[in-house]
Amino acid sequence: MAAASLLLAAGLLAAGTQTPAVAAVPNATAAVTVATATYDLGDTAFTDPESGTVSEVRAVVHYPRHLTGRLPLVVMSHGSWYACDDPDAQTWPCPAGSHPYPSYRGYDYLGRALAERGFVVVSLSADGINMTSFDYGDRARLINEHLRLWRDLADGGGALKGRFTDPATGRKVAPAFTGHVDMTRVGTLGHSRGGKGVMWQASDKHRAEWPTGVRVKAVLALAPVKFDYPEGENSDTLDTQVPFAVVTGTCDGAVREQGQEYLDDIAGLNSVTDFSLSVRNANHNYYNRSWTPPASLGEDDSTCPAQELTPAHQQDALTAYAVAFYRYELYADPAGLPVLTGRHPLPHTPATTRVALPATTS
Repeated sequence: MAAASLLLAAGLLAAGTQTPAVAAVPNATAAVTVATATYDLGDTAFTDPESGTVSEVRAVVHYPRHLTGRLPLVVMSHGSWYACDDPDAQTWPCPAGSHPYPSYRGYDYLGRALAERGFVVVSLSADGINMTSFDYGDRARLINEHLRLWRDLADGGGALKGRFTDPATGRKVAPAFTGHVDMTRVGTLGHSRGGKGVMWQASDKHRAEWPTGVRVKAVLALAPVKFDYPEGENSDTLDTQVPFAVVTGTCDGAVREQGQEYLDDIAGLNSVTDFSLSVRNANHNYYNRSWTPPASLGEDDSTCPAQELTPAHQQDALTAYAVAFYRYELYADPAGLPVLTGRHPLPHTPATTRVALPATTS
């Protein structure tokens, strides 16, 4: 695999990449002070226009404190977990005495790392969907709703204007996002069921549903669900146009490594380069700190507990890969390519990489 990765990397560099040229690429290692803000429009702020599913519009944002230029936006969506901090809750919004479970805060470590490297990062809450729906279209359309709100904010208006809060103090803050977020350079990340959600959102079939003016250019499916219904009908998640990467773990007790099939699906069809990573001894839940013990509802799902990675090592591996992927795709930064091909190993763990070159050049 290492030799194959080297050959693929050489081929990619010789042939050029599919990523757009970017006028100024911030230094990926430069020190950047990161700020954090949240927004919350309420537990019932969004009603899905197709399914009728009622969802919250709530998110945490990590961003460079001093915003300069127009930065790419990365939107992250968690998967299926307890919707409320009372595991016996059966309704949305959560019943009296219970509160929405903060799955969306489980990726704060990754949001900070990406913000340090020049991204505005939004991690959205999908608890309402987790309580009432198993429709992956619901997850995709909730992402689109957040993207619509960010497009409006980037242009100077919309429902998010004036709605940001410092989570540490509860005080209102006013980050200068207007004019500093590039909605034509958007990345998405989805974990578990959220992974299928981002593949759905970026698919050839559903790409026309993106908000006007928004362009998704990098998709990362993290330990994603992968099954087709009916069997073999994959059009809802078939993405041959938007670059994507899949990350799976060899000890994932929830979905195994089904997500590698997304790369299989596009063989001979893709017009861009796609990637995948299999992390040895990684489980499903440790990517999300809210799902990881000792969090109140955290669980260890590993199928190899004697060999499993520590949560910190698993999160470090994801961070290295995700930073490389988004820098490569959204900043045209070639420094990320050796990580994606496996030429540069991930910290703490062996891993297997795959690269799917465009069908016309493979």
